[in-house]
This record gives sequence, structure tokens and C-alpha cells, in this order.
Amino acid sequence: MKTLGLTETDPFWAFGRLPDRVNIARYLPEMAAKCPDRPAIIVARGPKADWPCISYGELEERSNAIAHGLLRRMDISGKRVCLFVRPGIDLIAVTYALFKAGAIPVIADPGMGRERLLAVIEKMRPEVFIGIPLANAVRRVFRKSFASVRLAVTVGPRFLAFGPTLEGLIRENRQAGTFTCRDTSADDEAAILFTSGSTGPPKGVTYTHGMFDAQVRALHALYGFRPGEVDLACLPLFALFNTALEMTSVFPELDPSHPAKCDPARIVAAIQETEATTSFGSPAIWRRVVPWCLEHDVRLKTLERVLIAGAPVPPDLIESFLNILPVRGDVYTPYGATEALPVSSISGREIVPALTDKIRGGWGTPIGRPAPGIDLKLIEITDDAIEDWREDLEVEQGEQGEVCVRGPVVTQEYEEDPAATQLAKIRAEGTSPAWHRMGDIAYFDADGLLWFCGRKAHLLATSEGLRTPVPTENVFNVHPRVHRTALVGAGVPGEETPVLVVEPVAGALPHTKAERDRFDSELAKLGRRVHIASDVDTFLYHPGFPVDVRHNAKIDREELKRWAEEQLA
Repeated sequence: MKTLGLTETDPFWAFGRLPDRVNIARYLPEMAAKCPDRPAIIVARGPKADWPCISYGELEERSNAIAHGLLRRMDISGKRVCLFVRPGIDLIAVTYALFKAGAIPVIADPGMGRERLLAVIEKMRPEVFIGIPLANAVRRVFRKSFASVRLAVTVGPRFLAFGPTLEGLIRENRQAGTFTCRDTSADDEAAILFTSGSTGPPKGVTYTHGMFDAQVRALHALYGFRPGEVDLACLPLFALFNTALEMTSVFPELDPSHPAKCDPARIVAAIQETEATTSFGSPAIWRRVVPWCLEHDVRLKTLERVLIAGAPVPPDLIESFLNILPVRGDVYTPYGATEALPVSSISGREIVPALTDKIRGGWGTPIGRPAPGIDLKLIEITDDAIEDWREDLEVEQGEQGEVCVRGPVVTQEYEEDPAATQLAKIRAEGTSPAWHRMGDIAYFDADGLLWFCGRKAHLLATSEGLRTPVPTENVFNVHPRVHRTALVGAGVPGEETPVLVVEPVAGALPHTKAERDRFDSELAKLGRRVHIASDVDTFLYHPGFPVDVRHNAKIDREELKRWAEEQLA
């Protein structure tokens, strides 16, 4: 049995050992045999009568045909496959086919920008490309970046295809029968998932089959998913876990690159029509859906569990959400990253109302306690690489430090990026897995609760030392005309002045000096109530914060810092 360097006393064993031989795709044939007629995927787009739906039995047949078809064209085992497929049936069927065949999907956000995306592809050197017609057209225009591609498959109409189509592969291989999953080990590479690039260049994170399997176990242990549940898949890749968790995936009408622009009425319709019981999505989605529900007096009666991740979730959103859920329902805010998920978790009913005053009083944002199997330490803050783990790296309880984690859901390297790996990983003793530096600053309170204070990259370097932004921001975020804030440093590092950049709620942006002065005065009064925010006396008003492409919720603080310095100059 694979132990990943953990001992029998580690909490990981609370949800089972990790087998030596594992392929994450094995869950699909198991589900197809167990409940072939149960809906696996529903695509809730357009009129309900036109919603595509596929059962587990049909999904298994479709993925088998794709795997057979790809292997008949080329031996894709161990090869990197660039995927640009819209969320839905084809994305899941293709991804499972690749896992079955031992291929390695490379998945990046198209919204990261053309130059970054082309650089990522050129660096990864994929040998197979599977994408919609537009993506294939881009491949043909920018041939240099895709020079490594030997097989290209179009997911779409034949008349728009460049080479074979996905439907053609399925049609030609539908009678090929069962496809036996490649015999992969827990340590075999399963996929390369790219970070969003919200605090630097996007990095390719190496996922193994064992890590995917451990994530399934950890999510089940944390949230108690039950067979037969229905998940509103607002984070498309999370739908891959739904098969292993014996759930139905519902893809709503949602642009994954712009979740903040979703139509709340369509999201609610998808929940109600499919009787969704759970969902995982960005705060940007629920900031639109929850107010719409309150305005239209709608209760999401079937929704028992909502996971919100991607950025700190304010207590007012949690409180409002709880008001439209059933009594048994709850909101959870799992903490983690592409490199490690889940790391910790906390429920909305733990936060509201017990921790609301602390959040608004400058404590930071509570992110719970370590998830099953996670070893979590806080270390002294430094930008330098740390080669080997030492006990004296740890900070005292109550002191802010960088979050470091290890465990079966924690990645061990960045693909083709040894420099980034060196900065982010700390070698542990013996055969134990490396520690991953999350790049986040947090502290443990006296009750063992972890409080998030901000990203290391977003620290203010003031004359009094380093300062985290989130605790101060939470003080000002309670203002009724404030949508969100960002504390940035203006000036020379080491002598930076704290500046609060404010994004007002819709219609509240001050345009005249009198309006700005009144807003300034109200914010300054709020700040004076809490020591940590009492020195903030410079306020700037921004019409709409720049945000990350994946969640539309992580603030691009570097851009805001540049903007603030320009305004002050």
C-alpha cells in the first residue's frame, strides 16, 4: 500500500489507505455497472426541453469509444494532451478517456490571455490537441506554439474540423466494446493543471492518480457527499470528482472565464429544475445569485451544501445565503489552491454569527482547521528558497506566518519549472513528501482556528514592518456603500504608505469632491474604531477592480497598486 511517507497515526488514515495501483478513471466503469441509467451529466443551457443529458452507462460507452479511437490513431499513453473543450458532456467523456488510456491532459484557462496561453502550450509541448473549432483555428494560426502536436481532434461540426472529429472517433469505435484502464500507479502522472496566474505567471501543477484519488476521499470525509446527489458544477473540473462520489453533474449556463457575468435567474432555474443538492463555485457567482433570490423571495429548498472558494467570503454573503437555504443547509468555504486542495474548511454556521464581530474587528478571515490528512505548519515569512525543513522555521501560536502543508492531496512539483519548484517546496526528512509553501499568510488563534490575512506577494512593506491587507480590509468592508476594498502600499518598499482602494457598490461611485470627502469621512470613522485600521487615512475610489480569470473574485492587487500610485502622483 502507498503511504506517501505518512505514518499509521496520521489523520489521512481516517478516510483510508491509498492503493499502490490506482487510476482515477476506474470510478466511471464502476458507476456504469452499478447504476447505468442514473443521469451522469445534465447540461442546463437553453430551454429545459433541449437540455442534453447522458447516463452513466452512456458516458462509459462514449469514453470507451473515444479512448479506442485515439489509440487507433496514435499511442497516447504517457503523452500530453492539450484540452480546449467547453464544460459539458464532451469535456468529461474526453477527460475520462484520456485517464483510461494513460494520457496526460493539460488544462489551462483560456482567459489567462493569448500570450500567456501560447507560452504555456509551447512550454508543455503537447503531442495531442483536442479542442473546439475556434481553438483549432488558433492552433493553425500560431503554428510555432503548437509545433509539437502530432494529432489534432476537433470537438464540433465536421465542416469546421481540421482533421478527425470527436464524433467521428465515437462513431467509428462505438462497437469496440469495453476499454480496460491502463494499470497506473499512485505516483504516475495523471494531469497537468495550470494555476490562474493571479499572483505571477501561470504554473503547471503535476497531479498524480494517487492525488486525485486522495482528493475524492478527503472531500467525502469533509462534506459527507451521498450517492445520488445532484451537483451544480460551477467549477467544471470539480465534476470529475462527482463520478467518484456517485453524483450527477449539472452544468449551468455559465461562462467559466466570466462567472461574475452569470444570469442569476438561469442559475436558480438549473438548481430548481434538477433539484440540485450541492454546488461548488466562486464568490462572484453567489454575489449575483443570492441578492436575486432575496429580491424575488426565492428559497433554494433542495440545496443542502454550498462550497465557495477562490477568494475570502464576507460574512454578509454567508448570512444572506443561509437565509435562502433549508434549515439543514450550510455554506462551506474550503481553503486551498491548485497545488493543494482541500487544505482546510469551515462552515458558514460556524462563522455566522459567532465570528462575525472578530472578522469586522480586524482578526482576518477564518478558514477553519486542517482537512483530513493535511499536516499544516506556519513558518517565518521570507521570499528566499528553503531547501530543508527545520523545526525552528515555525512561528509561535498567534504569530503570522506563511502556510506550509503536506499530505496526499499536496502536489510535489511544477511541470517544467524547477525554479518555481525550488521556491515553493521544502524537502522533508527521509522519504516523507515535500512541504508546499502556499504563499499565504495566516495565524492560529488560541482555539486552533486558522485565520487568513493575505497573500505573501501582497504584503505592504511599511516603516513599521510587513503588514497584511485582509484584516484591515474587513474593517472597512462593512460600510453599506462598499462592495470590496484592497489595501495597497504606495511609495518605496520599506516606507510604503497604506492606501485603501475602494470599489463602491453599483451606483455609489463618488464623482464630486464633496461626495469623495463625505465617503472619506465615513470610512475614516470606521477605521478609527479598530486599532489595526486606525492609521488608514488615504482613500481612492475605483469603478471596478481587476480580478482573476478563473474565479472573477481574486483582486489583481499589483494592478491596483500601480493604479493607486498613478492617482496619487
